[in-house]
Amino acid sequence: MADLLMKMPLPYEPKKKNRWLITFPADLGIQQWWLSSASRPSITQNEVEIPFLNTSTWVIGRFNWESISVTFRDPIGPSATQALMEWVRLHSETVTGRQGYAAGYKKDIELEMLDPTGVVVQKWILQGTQLNDVDFGGLDYSSSDLADITATLRFDRAINVF
Repeated sequence: MADLLMKMPLPYEPKKKNRWLITFPADLGIQQWWLSSASRPSITQNEVEIPFLNTSTWVIGRFNWESISVTFRDPIGPSATQALMEWVRLHSETVTGRQGYAAGYKKDIELEMLDPTGVVVQKWILQGTQLNDVDFGGLDYSSSDLADITATLRFDRAINVF
C-alpha cells in the first residue's frame, strides 16, 4: 500500500539554485566567479484568437525570450566594472557618441547548471546577447555589504542544449 503513495523515485536529485555557471566569451574578460545571482531564460508566447460565430479558438502567435538579470560582485582587481564598461563601449561610446555594429557587441553566452560533483546537467546557449541595462550599484557608509553590479541581458534566442 505504501508503494501507491510514493510517486517520486527514491534516488531523486534535484537541480539546485546554487550550482550554476555563466560563461562569457574570453575577449570580454568577464570572470565566472564574479557572478553572485542570475535568472534563467523565460519565454512569453502570445496567443491569437480565431473568432467564429459565438465562440473562439486559440493558437500560438509570436513569442519572445525575456531578458535575464545578472548580478556581479565587483572586486578591486581584476575589476568587474572595467570589464563590463568595455562591453558597454562596444554598444555605445560615451565620449564620442558613436555606436557599434551588432556584430561587434552581440555575444553568445552559456548558462550551465551543475550536479553535486560539478558535471554540467543543463546547458543553455543565449545567442546574440547584448547589455540593455547596467547598474553599478549604490553606496552606503553604514553598510559592510559587498559592492555589486546588476545587468540586464537581452538575447535573440535561447537554446536548451540539454
